[in-house]
Amino acid sequence: IVRLAGGRAAAYHEGTLALSRAVPARNPAAGTHARFDEMASLVADALRGLGVDARVGEVAGEYCPGEYSVNARGRTKLVGIGQRILAGGAHLGVVIVVRDSALLRRALIPVYEALGLDWDPATAGSVEDELGGVELAGVEDAILGRLRAGGYELVEGALDPDTLALAERLQRDHDPGR
Repeated sequence: IVRLAGGRAAAYHEGTLALSRAVPARNPAAGTHARFDEMASLVADALRGLGVDARVGEVAGEYCPGEYSVNARGRTKLVGIGQRILAGGAHLGVVIVVRDSALLRRALIPVYEALGLDWDPATAGSVEDELGGVELAGVEDAILGRLRAGGYELVEGALDPDTLALAERLQRDHDPGR
């Protein structure tokens, strides 16, 4: 998947949640850091509400590094946030690793090796690593609840059947277990 928000190589799988936010702005570059800070703080607050020692900041050696990553205990990255500036606005993309950090590492190790980028696989974590058994729905509810409390307008959508069928066909070519 090519992320609209940009950044280095990241991975999505069945144990991740993705959140996108489109923001209209006349001068979108002027609010870049404020948007990053607002979203990172919101996600960290939601994860703290679940019991995670969630902090905002880059972890040394993390994949797709960024000062607005959300980490656990200052040691493992749980959430990546990217942003793309567009004419008339900005797009933020958030990826929350809820479970199966081992799958994430297996996918990223060969990619980072091929790209010649350094990173420490031990820095890739998940909410599940911090809390034990956790469901995607519980993390999603915490994030959505925090967004609603912050006055965000939420728009839900679904992928059409043709897109889902294409994703299933393409998954075979991108399965890190093969």
